Amino acid sequence: MRTKTGFSFFSKITYPKKKPSPPIPKKGFDSSEIDLTIDNAAEIIEKWNTEYVSTTKFYSLFCESKREAKKFINGVKDLQKSMDSLIKEDPNSENLLRAQKLMQIAMKRLQSEFYQILSMNRARLDPETVSTYGQSSASRLAGDSIVEVEGVSRNSMKELKSIAECMIAAGYAKECASTYKCFRKYIVDEGIHRLGVEKVSSSKVKKMPSEVAEMKMRSWIDAVNVSMKTLFNGEKTLCDEVFEGFSVSLRESCFRDISKEGALLLLGFPESVAVRDKKNPNPKKIFTLLDMYVTITENLPAIESIFSFQSVSAVRSQALNSLNRLSESILSHLVEFESEIRKDSSKTVVPGGGVHPMTTSSMDHLSRLAEYSGILVNIIVKGSSSSAKALLPKSYFNLSESDGWHHGSEVRVRFAWMVLVLLCKIDGKAEMYKDFAMQYLFLANNLQHVASRARSTSLKHLLGDEWIERHFEKVGQFARSYERLAWEPLASMCPKTEEMSPEEAKTQLEKFSECFESTCESQSMCVVPDQTLLEEMRSSIAEKLLPVYRDFYNAHSNAAMLAGMGGGWNVRYTPEDVAKYLSSELFSGKGVLEEEKSCVFRTSFGLVTARNASRRKKRSLSCRRF
Repeated sequence: MRTKTGFSFFSKITYPKKKPSPPIPKKGFDSSEIDLTIDNAAEIIEKWNTEYVSTTKFYSLFCESKREAKKFINGVKDLQKSMDSLIKEDPNSENLLRAQKLMQIAMKRLQSEFYQILSMNRARLDPETVSTYGQSSASRLAGDSIVEVEGVSRNSMKELKSIAECMIAAGYAKECASTYKCFRKYIVDEGIHRLGVEKVSSSKVKKMPSEVAEMKMRSWIDAVNVSMKTLFNGEKTLCDEVFEGFSVSLRESCFRDISKEGALLLLGFPESVAVRDKKNPNPKKIFTLLDMYVTITENLPAIESIFSFQSVSAVRSQALNSLNRLSESILSHLVEFESEIRKDSSKTVVPGGGVHPMTTSSMDHLSRLAEYSGILVNIIVKGSSSSAKALLPKSYFNLSESDGWHHGSEVRVRFAWMVLVLLCKIDGKAEMYKDFAMQYLFLANNLQHVASRARSTSLKHLLGDEWIERHFEKVGQFARSYERLAWEPLASMCPKTEEMSPEEAKTQLEKFSECFESTCESQSMCVVPDQTLLEEMRSSIAEKLLPVYRDFYNAHSNAAMLAGMGGGWNVRYTPEDVAKYLSSELFSGKGVLEEEKSCVFRTSFGLVTARNASRRKKRSLSCRRF
């Protein structure tokens, strides 16, 4: 005869060694009805006894026949009621012993069914529990890799719930929960691993090449978004569905044991990376750190909702700790960015007074930083020991009284300060030019680039229209200073007097031609990259030079040509010739090509070096000009 043995942990009831005399059944106790109930339960339970099933294939009761499954569950429930009656009315009856053995067989079967349903439905997607709406294609691909966790079909969840109800009612809550935790934790851990998240020690992160660290940080961002929208959210929903109606502590215990470890691993990664980058800040790396900060911030409501139980409060704390570490690292990168500008000691003279590479790269960096101004508000305000307002001169960046002073103002002033640091450095770079006119052209070009980028990017909302207009006015001032030094001497050679002999007129026209050629040659390297500023400066120089030269030419050119007729002399430049040069060739930088052959540029963070750098004594050009 086959011996039937149950799980060792199914020994739920102990019996006294001495068998007492059977009590007298109370009125209303129908033993025949209980016998019939046990017999009916035995029929379905014995039919699906796990020990009689083939060892090579598991025949699932819930897959083979839904009717049989329902009959099995109802039979177990009826058996439990009969056991409750027997324990109360006749605890020493043979029927109670038989019912207990049947219950052990039934629980073993249900535990196997519970595991089987979980296993068979691991790859099913339930839109009730998971939302993939709005995910990027990259996130969706990552989500597909953990589709096992995205939910269980509605019918399967009902079956799981009915089994859980049956086992818990029979006193097997621990065994039910253990089976559930074991399987689901494996799924969650596997999902985390497939998303590219792994346990990495701080020492290993420190030694990690920058390219590898960057790749892992980007992968982590996708992993967090997918995990919170599908992995942990779906797991919490499934847990609530399966164990709905039971104690909160049971649901809490299941979700904690399944998800806590993976969530701590996921949200702990930024802390290690932030510490690494704080000690070795690189301004270019700040954007990945900001993206990680944004990712946690955007997912924080989901984290607080999903991990709301007190037993998983460590997950919420880890998220906040990672935010704080990222914040500290980001501040370090901002300080390093400012420091790199201050420490730039390159002696390069940019050909033609054009835009310095430091200006271009710094404004690219600041423009991109401005896109994170909403996040930087929290970071700068929390990380600053004193108000950013103290950084700037009182007259440099005034906020109107109606605006008041608020957290957003701190960010605005911090950006204005960083731009001012750059402008002061540009001021110093201008002193590298021997020609003072070229200094002003360099200042005009670089400030034009700064103001234009500020107007066309998110910096506009931080610096404001007044700041931008004020700096465009300074561009005009620098341009006029250049025109005065470079071109007004030429205009002074065209006196307005009409009393001039033909010889004097001839001599004056010759002087003008020589000076014009000399000026054109000296300014042949000049460049104005900004099209708007280029047209404005060409037009302004033409307005100053052409009218006076045309008047002088019209008044004296005929007499001068008569005076020089004997030697074949003629006026070299008509007003039209001058106008053509000013409108098409001025600031074209034709003389730059030869100069560039002697320059070697190295772009690091806007820094350049050159072999023929000026080493003359500096002339004062104060940063107060900005």
